[in-house]
Amino acid sequence: MDYGFWSAVTQYYQLIETAFSYEHGYRVGVSIAIFLFFWLFRNKFTKYILYLLIKICNTKATTNEYLITAFRCPLVNTIVALGTYLALRNIFPLAYDRLLDQLLRSFIVLFMAHGIHRLVKLYGNNVEELGNLLDLNVDKILIPFFSKMIRFLILALAFVTICSNWGYDINGFIAGLGLGGLAFALAAKDLLANIFSGMVIIADRPFSIGDWIKTSDLEGTIEDINFRSTKIRTFEHALVTVPNSNLINAPIINFTKREMRRITFNLGVTYDTPSQALKKCIEKIQHMLVQHPSIDNKTIFVKFDSFGENGLHIFMYFFTKTTVWEEYLNIKQDVNFQILKILEEENVSIAFPRTSHYFETPLQIIDPAQSILTKK
Repeated sequence: MDYGFWSAVTQYYQLIETAFSYEHGYRVGVSIAIFLFFWLFRNKFTKYILYLLIKICNTKATTNEYLITAFRCPLVNTIVALGTYLALRNIFPLAYDRLLDQLLRSFIVLFMAHGIHRLVKLYGNNVEELGNLLDLNVDKILIPFFSKMIRFLILALAFVTICSNWGYDINGFIAGLGLGGLAFALAAKDLLANIFSGMVIIADRPFSIGDWIKTSDLEGTIEDINFRSTKIRTFEHALVTVPNSNLINAPIINFTKREMRRITFNLGVTYDTPSQALKKCIEKIQHMLVQHPSIDNKTIFVKFDSFGENGLHIFMYFFTKTTVWEEYLNIKQDVNFQILKILEEENVSIAFPRTSHYFETPLQIIDPAQSILTKK
């Protein structure tokens, strides 16, 4: 018992003696200096590394901006981690070198995966810039979908690499994922149905991001398409999330894909309109529509259609050359004003709903003064 006590005291004394020795103090001082050097000059090192990266890649200004935005923070963290690694390796015994090497490699993989993940996200949010980089006409519906898939793969590869670095058996992990995936597939068949429906939407491309669509349940503009659902912004500015499996089985009208927009209505004029005046109005309206620069003159119908309850009906059917909503409304307004002008030139009045009452016996008008005298 006494021997164990004095042995512990001796070891404790040796530990204190080592900790306060000149050699150990010197190594601690050098380690602190190494760490402070990397900490103070981390931004300088990052700036030079990014400069060399941009010079090697020789890319455009926007790409350079994306590289700086994506990799600045990961590079700063990597430099600090490297300084910490060198400082700790200078202090700790050789037995800890393997552990420190594994920590450094894990942090480098993690930080670089973070930078690549941010770069992919930046390009996924800017489809036009990605098209300029690849010199391709990319589809807005494909990029967000594949951007999310690539980012998921980056994180998965980083996780697998870090696990391999620490000696874990990845094959067993993958086999476990296979069995777990089978159980997950049975439990989440609706989720998988939505995912496969999303793939069908991407392959078939019935609509793209920004398109104006209409289904039996709702109408609005496509804002986002992901693995499980599609987000639609209605004209009331409400955001509706629709499962992909519902969309793939529903009839979809894509108004954005049309090349023209239709205008059709019945114009009613009064029954006292002379036939010649009615005929001239029809001819002038037809001529006006044919000459209008914003009206497609391939399909124009202006016809005396029917005898309505309140007037004579002129049927009009034509198309505008634009599909933009505001431009369409402006063209429609201009056409309406020109139709009013034609009717005024021909002295033709627009019919409006009215009701006529007929009495079997004529109405008698009674003088109020005479009625009072009669009562007296």
